[in-house]
Amino acid sequence: MDGSPRTTTARTSSQTNLRGAAPMQPMSDQRRREFLLAGTRTGHLATTRADGSAHVAPVWFTLDGDDVMFMTGQDTVKGRTLRRDPRASISVDDPAPPYSFVTLTGSCELCADLDLMYRWSLAISHRYMGPDQAEAFGLRNAVAGELLVRLRPDRIVAVDDVSG
Repeated sequence: MDGSPRTTTARTSSQTNLRGAAPMQPMSDQRRREFLLAGTRTGHLATTRADGSAHVAPVWFTLDGDDVMFMTGQDTVKGRTLRRDPRASISVDDPAPPYSFVTLTGSCELCADLDLMYRWSLAISHRYMGPDQAEAFGLRNAVAGELLVRLRPDRIVAVDDVSG
């Protein structure tokens, strides 16, 4: 295996769903990246608590190739669960018809290097807060007690036109 994530796609165009409607359409890698970086869609990060129960929380994110980059506090539920078990999934969707979504599953690497945190915090802040507030938010989030998280996906599901 070459280390690149396995992409799972929707049914092929020659298949139909149970109602006979056109099938969902798989996204190309380029379309997936464009979808994930469009606007200010929030990611929904799923982790597992120590007792085995699920935890889902919204995150602001950006991409580094196929990797998902986001920040969290080291003492948040996300931070604690990722330190204990680095496996996670993130889901991003378009809630408007015809509906689309991407889910990425893999392992997370945690980093407390302030210079790296600032670089990525600035990029994330620029996306969600705009250029006028990016610097302030970038500085606010790149501090001791925060973590930079890199989710390296080993499985990706990316689907356009869910409602077919």
